[in-house]
Amino acid sequence: MKLSGLHILLTYQCLYECDHCFVWGSPRQKGVLTLEQIEDVLHQAKQAGVTSIYFEGGEPFLYYAVLKKAVHLAADMGFEVGIVSNSYWATSVPDAVEYLRPFAGRVSDLSVSSDLYHCEDMLGESPQNAVAAAKWLGIPTGVISVAQPEEESQESHGQLAEEESGVMYRGRAADKLAPRAPKHPWEVFNSCPHEDLREPGRVHLDPFGNIHICQGIVIGNLFQKPLKQICDEYDPESHPICGLLLTGGPAALVTEYNLPHASSYADACHLCYEARTTLRSRLPDTLIPDAMYGVLK
Repeated sequence: MKLSGLHILLTYQCLYECDHCFVWGSPRQKGVLTLEQIEDVLHQAKQAGVTSIYFEGGEPFLYYAVLKKAVHLAADMGFEVGIVSNSYWATSVPDAVEYLRPFAGRVSDLSVSSDLYHCEDMLGESPQNAVAAAKWLGIPTGVISVAQPEEESQESHGQLAEEESGVMYRGRAADKLAPRAPKHPWEVFNSCPHEDLREPGRVHLDPFGNIHICQGIVIGNLFQKPLKQICDEYDPESHPICGLLLTGGPAALVTEYNLPHASSYADACHLCYEARTTLRSRLPDTLIPDAMYGVLK
């Protein structure tokens, strides 16, 4: 597996508990990467051939000093750097300018979330302030918006697009939003529509060192084994989750593992997430961490 991108979940913590959140972001979440760990991660990423680093969460601005230093380290090492934020910190345009000033010339993309999960309006005041400040500083920006379950919107591929996207019913969305969505027979979900599980191009790293090929599906831990080795040894066909998703989608998880199931689900992610939740005790090193499955201790 060859990587070009590494998305670093600096923390699972967030000010919000949005109903659509993949990672159960919450003020009650635990885990944050230290600067020492981030420096090690960046060196591993360089050795693995990664060219693009994103810092996200949770909410990465909660650990502003660490984020600032990490962005500078990544940019100085030659990575293309991006940040994903809910822009809670952009209380005014002048304030947002001061928050963003250290990132000018070092960040090639600032993606801010703005939708009815984060704000009272689709384009909230704080995201507008952040976008205005970023443009003034010359930082390229984009707005990520996720539609409500009842709304028609485009499918997301790999990750949320920088335009209005449909809900992917995994994480908290499977619990909070799936009941509001139209349902389809479970048997039709015979492929994974969102992820390239053979050559994803990018993976996610969480605060505990886990490498996720999709949120909650782990292929190794770079605190235990180098990222390059994880990539070199990754065999999607033999992976206990990815292999089945490749041959028959989430429906194959149900049939091959003989799992209990409902008659219908909101989408492929919904069936996959519910199946994986049921399988966690059987695959304790693969379907982790607890945080990704809403187990907040």
